[in-house]
Amino acid sequence: MSAARRPPLHPVARHRRNTSPQPIPDIMRFEGIIKSWNDDRGFGFIQPTQGGQEIFVHIKAFSALRGRPQPAQRVRFQVEVGPQGKKRAVHVELLQAPSQAAPRTQRAAPWGAASVLAIPFGLVVMAAGYLWGQPPRWAPWLYLGASVVTFMAYALDKSAARQGAWRTSENRLHLLALAGGWPGALLAQQWLRHKSSKPAFRALFWCTVVLNILAFIFLASPYGQSLAGSPWPQLSR
Repeated sequence: MSAARRPPLHPVARHRRNTSPQPIPDIMRFEGIIKSWNDDRGFGFIQPTQGGQEIFVHIKAFSALRGRPQPAQRVRFQVEVGPQGKKRAVHVELLQAPSQAAPRTQRAAPWGAASVLAIPFGLVVMAAGYLWGQPPRWAPWLYLGASVVTFMAYALDKSAARQGAWRTSENRLHLLALAGGWPGALLAQQWLRHKSSKPAFRALFWCTVVLNILAFIFLASPYGQSLAGSPWPQLSR
């Protein structure tokens, strides 16, 4: 039978005939290690195993991500040039599970001793202030309202960090905590896991907590009442 009269191949047979002799070329991929990762802002840098400059990577570049990236994790990725001409990693694949990665030394343990006792201690101080002193009656409502606002500010900042949007400044978060919203900030740090792994931020946050409690004790004392112009009963001698 001549080649012109040869019957056409079945679609499956044609597919096998066309694909089996030559392998499909794969896109060039690289391997590296996450050298640094800012979980609050959702980005970090990858150090390629073959050397060279560090590659920027965003949380959105990871595919099939089951856990948060961590430093010292091995990854496989592709490289593309961003809008500003800088290289960035895309289609990043984790080669090392989070449980196998090196421990994060800067990660704060959830609900540490100070975090657990801070809010109950604040409630005890407030109860003692109203029992033996004369603090302002609006203080509990101030703490409640400021805590709700501060918790929402932390939640919005966490969402902005994941989406790469405009962030809330750390100074503003500290001012909200100092204004009475530190209980809401503490709950947000533990429940949302936001701003709980940065030692400098945590140290300044606890300073705002101490200053806030001292300010409440001063307002409940006779000196605070005399400064506010409220009458204070004279003690009998």
